[in-house]
Amino acid sequence: MAHLIRHKIGNKLTNAANTVSNKSQAKVSGVFARLGFQAATDEEGLGFVDCDDLDFDYRQGMQMDIMQGDEEGGDMDGGDELMVGDSHYQRDGTGPPSSSSLKNTGACNELALEDKPKITTWDAGWNVTNAIQGMFVLGLPYAILHGGYLGLFLIIFAAVVCCYTGKILIACLYEENEDGILVRVRDSYVDIANACCQPRFPSLGGHIVNVAQIIELVMTCILYVVVSGNLMVNSFPNLPVSQKAWSVVATAALLPCAFLKSLKAVSKFSLLCTIAHFVINIMVIAYCLSRARDWAWDKVKFYIDVKKFPISIGIIVFSYTSQIFLPSLEGNMQRPKEFHCMMDWTHIGACVLKGLFALVAYLTWADATKEVITDNLPSTIRAVVNLFLVAKALLSYPLPFFAAVEVLEKSFFQDGGRAIFPDCYGPGGRIKSWGLGLRCLLVVFTLIMAIFVPHFALLMGLTGSLTGAGLCFLLPALFHLKLMWRKLLWHHVFFDVAIFVIGGICSISGFIHSVEGLIEAFKYGVEE
Repeated sequence: MAHLIRHKIGNKLTNAANTVSNKSQAKVSGVFARLGFQAATDEEGLGFVDCDDLDFDYRQGMQMDIMQGDEEGGDMDGGDELMVGDSHYQRDGTGPPSSSSLKNTGACNELALEDKPKITTWDAGWNVTNAIQGMFVLGLPYAILHGGYLGLFLIIFAAVVCCYTGKILIACLYEENEDGILVRVRDSYVDIANACCQPRFPSLGGHIVNVAQIIELVMTCILYVVVSGNLMVNSFPNLPVSQKAWSVVATAALLPCAFLKSLKAVSKFSLLCTIAHFVINIMVIAYCLSRARDWAWDKVKFYIDVKKFPISIGIIVFSYTSQIFLPSLEGNMQRPKEFHCMMDWTHIGACVLKGLFALVAYLTWADATKEVITDNLPSTIRAVVNLFLVAKALLSYPLPFFAAVEVLEKSFFQDGGRAIFPDCYGPGGRIKSWGLGLRCLLVVFTLIMAIFVPHFALLMGLTGSLTGAGLCFLLPALFHLKLMWRKLLWHHVFFDVAIFVIGGICSISGFIHSVEGLIEAFKYGVEE
């Protein structure tokens, strides 16, 4: 008993001394902050002092428990279990475990025990390639038609900017702990938005991003159905089947997507989609090279069509949108450190292939270039290429559909006590029958929208201008400035501000002209 009393008195004295020391350090940090050496505020300094005090109390309490256990002949086997959750926060597994990570042991253990299959860097690369090398490459020659050489420059510029904004978006998921180790403290785009809007509007940013993500993902799914119907009706023009009927057939083939449960399964579809994409590129470019003698270099303009080019900007931007998938992909990677390398190579490959494909296709057909470039091919070749494109569209559909389902489920069904509806998953992670029915309804909804708005390029330009520019350019740059302001160098600030301004101008201009194009198409009854 006397032994315990001595320890308690000693702990209190040590705690008091530690508190005084921490407050002194906070004051010193404040002095350095005013001198410009450290960008910490007084409020932040006091916050760190409080955290240190709580952490010290916790560790002292753990030591007392261990001492009591030793006196009673107990055995603290649970100490090893307390370290399990560290891998959830310290993603790379390097460095000593942080003492603050012990506080959330229960939640960490639950997360560590979740049996979620991780994806390799190659799997992540296939998914990103699927997103940025999707069906929308078919509209790039149409962008060159109205933008000329400036359109080619934008294909390169968009690749560089989207790769950069993807990296800074992932950087916003991490913060340094007291040991200087990067720790993943956020899990999604929504978490980043909420962190930026705190403390006044803690959930406003998340709601805005959620709406933008859902629009972007559902629109992407709709576009895949639209392009599938368009390709089939142009492949078999002699059959008495309309584009809308072909869209229904394509949707019937997509209904099994409702059963997808993991990103690992989606990655397999993305791999097959990438293979189909390379086959299509080789076939189209080979045909264009066979007509190289007739290439119309004089038709490639240095000036732009002021009315049509903003639509082309939306098409180009929309063809690079992958930011919505990146937090989930990086969080599911076995080696998150390889994320930057994966982003570099996927975007370099996309830039080269898109630029080559768009230029060669436009040189072949010049002013006769159509919204979907395969419509320009001879009927014999067109049928073969279009069948590969339909397969590619069907294989591309699962990625945005799965992401849309995840966003909807987390927002309305799995948001803890704030969820509007009950959880759609039962014991063991099995989806309930009514949850499966809602997924099927989402597939049917994409069909209904595809039937009523069958204009591929205009719809792609509208979506790219409305949500693509926001999610790819505006929000990542804004969030990066907000969360990392004290750590950014002047050129990072310049890049972020420039991207935000240019992205805003392109977004507003492209949205206005895409809406005008759709109104004109419906007014004059233009089918495609």
